Amino acid sequence: MSYKVAVVGATGNVGREMLNVLAERAFPVREVAALASTASIGREISFGDKVVKAKALDYFDFSDTDICLMSAGSRVAKEWAPKIAAQGALVIDNSSYWRMDRNVPLIVPEVNASALDQGIKKGIIANPNCSTAQLVVALKPLHAEARIRRVVVDTYQSVSGAGKAPMDELFSQTRAVFVADPIETKLFTKQIAFNVIPHIQEFLDSGYTKEEWKMMVETQKILDPDIRLTATCVRVPVFIGHSEAVTIEFERPITAEKARNILREAPGVLVVDKHEDGGYVTPVEAAGEDATYVSRIRKDPTVENGLCMWIVSDNLRKGAALNAVQIAECVINRKLLRRAA
Repeated sequence: MSYKVAVVGATGNVGREMLNVLAERAFPVREVAALASTASIGREISFGDKVVKAKALDYFDFSDTDICLMSAGSRVAKEWAPKIAAQGALVIDNSSYWRMDRNVPLIVPEVNASALDQGIKKGIIANPNCSTAQLVVALKPLHAEARIRRVVVDTYQSVSGAGKAPMDELFSQTRAVFVADPIETKLFTKQIAFNVIPHIQEFLDSGYTKEEWKMMVETQKILDPDIRLTATCVRVPVFIGHSEAVTIEFERPITAEKARNILREAPGVLVVDKHEDGGYVTPVEAAGEDATYVSRIRKDPTVENGLCMWIVSDNLRKGAALNAVQIAECVINRKLLRRAA
């Protein structure tokens, strides 16, 4: 059986990656529609060995569309996801708008695919924040073994997490440094080239940023509401790939070696953890890859049952496009597509 798939936001970083992942995984696509704003009508976009032309979201008929992958931001998701679902298509949305809606499943397939069996009441499934997705893939098998009490995570997030224009700003600022041109800061609060910025999205009254809050509440919704998590999210001058330094406190004892063995068997995880120069993964190696890489697994001597680790993943793939396509595969494999519609 094959399906008609629409990709909303197809000209953006994640939208293009969604099309790449659909082709790479040989998703059973009968027809694909690349949708964007009216300004992008006719723009050519690669889909495997083919090229498709962008169509306008405003005028598209979804009545014969089976699955719609959305990556066009919260404003578009708020307006269009219910309209598209009302026409019978299952919507898998990458924005933050629907994630905390109690009637919308928030899914990472390796972690909580079974939540789909409780129903897709609005015809919408939410994709988590990119930094949350890679984190919970690594936490899930460890939580099952020793039960997690508390997580402290510091993120090192690439500029592609904010879109294509921030990638261009990093490039132009880096070039300006080398040729001694003035540094222009347009999209970031401070210079991003050769710098790090401990500020992603707006500040909340609590002093945390919206990005940090997302990691807290999304981890609880996906994995366990009893897990306490605190985060500091930092933008770094890397084009693709998010990294996380994670400290975990468990209820039950667990050794670094035991955790290493568990993670080696976990779906979606690759352990690269040698105590030698280069015996770990960095964003450069993770870019373009599907896995969530875990390195630097070691005992935390400051708590009774604690571990520290380093987690890296391609934020455009597992953090967004790949996870969305995996959700679509889960829905099909569980025979939930008709029920969702």
